[in-house]
Amino acid sequence: MGSRSAPGWDATPGQVFASLECAESPVEPGFVCCSEERADGRGSCQREGALCGGKGEGDAALPCSAPLGAALPVLAGSARVFININPQKKPPRAQPGACFYLLQGQEEEGAAAPSVSGVYFICPLTGDVVRKDQKEKHLREAIQAYFSVDPVAASIMEIHTFNKDRDKVRLCVETMAKYLDNIYLHPEEEKYRKIKLQNKVFQERISCLEGTHKFFQAVGFETKTLPVPEQDSMEEYYVLKEEMLSRLEELKEHKEQLLSSEPVRAQLHRQLTVFQPSPSGAAARFELPHDFFNLTAEELRREQRLRTEAVEKASMLRTRAMREKEEQREMRKYNYTLLRVRFPDGYILQGTFYARESVSALYNFVREALKEDWLPFELLAPGGVKLTDENLAFNECGLVPSALLSLAWDAAVMADVEAAAAEEQRSALKAELLAGVQTLS
Repeated sequence: MGSRSAPGWDATPGQVFASLECAESPVEPGFVCCSEERADGRGSCQREGALCGGKGEGDAALPCSAPLGAALPVLAGSARVFININPQKKPPRAQPGACFYLLQGQEEEGAAAPSVSGVYFICPLTGDVVRKDQKEKHLREAIQAYFSVDPVAASIMEIHTFNKDRDKVRLCVETMAKYLDNIYLHPEEEKYRKIKLQNKVFQERISCLEGTHKFFQAVGFETKTLPVPEQDSMEEYYVLKEEMLSRLEELKEHKEQLLSSEPVRAQLHRQLTVFQPSPSGAAARFELPHDFFNLTAEELRREQRLRTEAVEKASMLRTRAMREKEEQREMRKYNYTLLRVRFPDGYILQGTFYARESVSALYNFVREALKEDWLPFELLAPGGVKLTDENLAFNECGLVPSALLSLAWDAAVMADVEAAAAEEQRSALKAELLAGVQTLS
């Protein structure tokens, strides 16, 4: 049985590869290169990178140097797709037109390093920089630690941050505020200083949300078991401590703080980086980590189904509305974008942004990196299109999941600046940024 090389190619995890027709049929289709020696009864990889195609042990294993995560071209007449996948998973089979997503990859020797190692966030409470997958855990720990500093503020953070249903949170805090309002307005009325924990409204609106009980305890309530009026039974109540009656203004402040607070949000870390002047090819080449892709397992399956229909869609006349719908779906794939701005002197400024942030965020990012932040400039998208509408989001401008832009100075202003300069012009970037300049690989 004949064989031929099966070259692999670099691919970003999350990218789609459709199966292609191929007239040659050197092997039985349906098996996948797993980049390690393996035997599963359907064929085995003879060495790392071998493509298994035969039915028997080691039958017609074609040599291939593709790393785990790379896509391989179709090698059989039935137009199957062969893709390197996790060795623990069974090989997929597909009909012509089907697609697979690259869900796992590993760097091979000489492969380009990622442009950034991941997506990072800054915790507003600790100032620590943490990876995207550690953000929620770190934030929770930081809020828990804040109880030793200000238990009222910490409990309010919990209520607004950890309960994701914003309508439930709004109803909850409004009801809690009403309890406190009644006490503040009618301190002499004992009935307002007691809250029955089994009360239906309390259970449905308040008790079920995280942080609420800690709030009542922090503002001066304690749990007591009391007889139920006109009933021969006992119930648990929150009862305001007597000493809090002399601190009603504090209670009012806590109520206002509860109503006005917002969820604690970790701030996206820009990972500002400055690169030496580099060839256009290197500057426009991006190697993005998995963090930049916003595709869940369900979305992957749905996207696979949509791509499977690509051949049929391409042969039919699509309306403008259909094209716009597809473009909108494409934009939702990404949460983040990695942007580079090339200055006229060749230096490159790089930063990470939300895909839905407005272009104004990039203008501010560049402005903050300048020695003279008043210097007027324009940003040009790939192809030389001026980004004049700063209210547009990056995904609306096609600047996701990455893009290389150019900066152009206002010609008249720069002519005056250069004419007045007493010394040789240097980069417009701040000196502290240039001190850490890197080289694009």
